[in-house]
Amino acid sequence: MFESATFKGEARFGSATFEDVAVFGLATFESEAVFESATFKGDAEFGLAAFKGDADFESATFKGDAWFESATLIQADQFGPLVCAGRLVLSGAMFDSPVTLSCAVRHLECRRTRWSSTAEIRLRYATVDFAHAVFEYPLTIAAEPDPFVLNDGQPLAENVFPSAYDPGVRVASLRGVDAAHLVLADLDLWECLFTGTVHLDQLRLEGACTFNTAPPAMHLRRWPPVRFTHRRVLAEEHHWRARQSGAVQGWVPGTGWAGPLQLAPIYRALRKAFEDGKHEPGAADFYYGEMEMRRHADDIPRSEKGLLTAYWALSGYGLRASRALAWLSVAMLLTIVLLMAFGLAQDTPKQTATGTVPAGGGKVTFEIDKDDPQNPTGNRFTGERFEKALNVTLNSVVFRASGQDLTTAGTYIEMTSRFTEPVLLGLAVLAIRNRVKR
Repeated sequence: MFESATFKGEARFGSATFEDVAVFGLATFESEAVFESATFKGDAEFGLAAFKGDADFESATFKGDAWFESATLIQADQFGPLVCAGRLVLSGAMFDSPVTLSCAVRHLECRRTRWSSTAEIRLRYATVDFAHAVFEYPLTIAAEPDPFVLNDGQPLAENVFPSAYDPGVRVASLRGVDAAHLVLADLDLWECLFTGTVHLDQLRLEGACTFNTAPPAMHLRRWPPVRFTHRRVLAEEHHWRARQSGAVQGWVPGTGWAGPLQLAPIYRALRKAFEDGKHEPGAADFYYGEMEMRRHADDIPRSEKGLLTAYWALSGYGLRASRALAWLSVAMLLTIVLLMAFGLAQDTPKQTATGTVPAGGGKVTFEIDKDDPQNPTGNRFTGERFEKALNVTLNSVVFRASGQDLTTAGTYIEMTSRFTEPVLLGLAVLAIRNRVKR
């Protein structure tokens, strides 16, 4: 028990083994604190401790929880590499100088932790809670793919973790963080909560940062049937959709309270962050999420909601080429059927010339006219009429007149197709471009 102790010189506990709970709460380390290769078999309590010199925890092993809540580290430029089988709690701690934290830890809690200078946090195995953390300078949170290397060149022993345990790093929360100086690298953001994060559009995502996805496959056990296409989805959208009546299986319930009004600006900010990083396909996913939240929000007029619903149904907000092409195919087929049934004339009208020959000769004037197209009768669905209808429809798609003789109904059918079908073709081209551009 070293609670409230003051160490005026160097405090050396290198290679020490603490069999039970180690209490250094409220302790003051005036000079260097050395816990190199120390082993804590129980919990370690450093809450409210003040480290005025270096805090050397290289190769330290915590088999329980390590509490550094509200601790102050004034000159520590390195913290670790260390191993913690339980929770490493840095909530409320203060780092006054540039520091690198290297930890293989099960859970890292940095709620309301304050960094007054640049910092780099390199982790393995961890689930990180960064809610309401404060940093005024660039801060990087990154996953370390390989075991940490100690000063003597040996890898850090990670025996407290089962061999099958995933060494990846998962972020649980960034709520309340100012992300203007935040860099995330190679992190799992499947369950990350972003509600309340500010300057999210300035967040930098490096490496392979992964997000949650929409439930796959077709869901037929409901009416109407629904199919969600693959896209990146925030954990909060999973929580919101799981709370809705008639929600399909696959949406993950949670404690998140955010709804469309809160999620739309988050998607918008993340879209901009992806665009600034030149990751256009990823930005497209977040644009889709933003539009979905706008469509489901309660603060927009019905007319705008109707337009968004039509935009979604026709082309998935200009991002689903297959949907636009399917509607284009339906529109073309419908145009062909209508033209064959009502639009094509029975026969091609023939031109006639009429005139009067003056008595005794002289100048003859002829008037050339053409009979009005006659509505079809008899068998309308023939191969010849199909070929003519297909010609009219294909010309309509590229906004050209076919030159075919049409009835009055056929003229209006062609006019309608010349407006709708090029729009659907344009939406399909737009969707393909949004998916392949860089």
